[in-house]
Amino acid sequence: MKMIVAIIQPDKVDQVHQALIDHEIFRVTISRVTGHGQQEDVDLYRGQEVTPSLLPKVRLEIAVNDNFVKTAVDAIINAAKHGDGKIGDGKIFVMPMDQCIRIRTGEEGGTAI
Repeated sequence: MKMIVAIIQPDKVDQVHQALIDHEIFRVTISRVTGHGQQEDVDLYRGQEVTPSLLPKVRLEIAVNDNFVKTAVDAIINAAKHGDGKIGDGKIFVMPMDQCIRIRTGEEGGTAI
């Protein structure tokens, strides 16, 4: 079992969500977050250039069985990328998940996902 965490641009949420659904990955948690990576966005505020310290992003968390990791990652990459790719398109982290327990039934492991 793995936990996939993806940080993407807010304008790509619908495309990424649909891509996951198209690949039969239905269980996802989506949160609005702020962060900053390599972007060099500069805003104009009262006539002065200001570099924002935190930018709006979206965080997706997807628990998957091992055989769905590549499918999920590929779906996210293809849907989250702007054109040929640009700075700020996001990051994907794949982490081992030791245990998953469904609260309602007490099921554990891959069947609980």
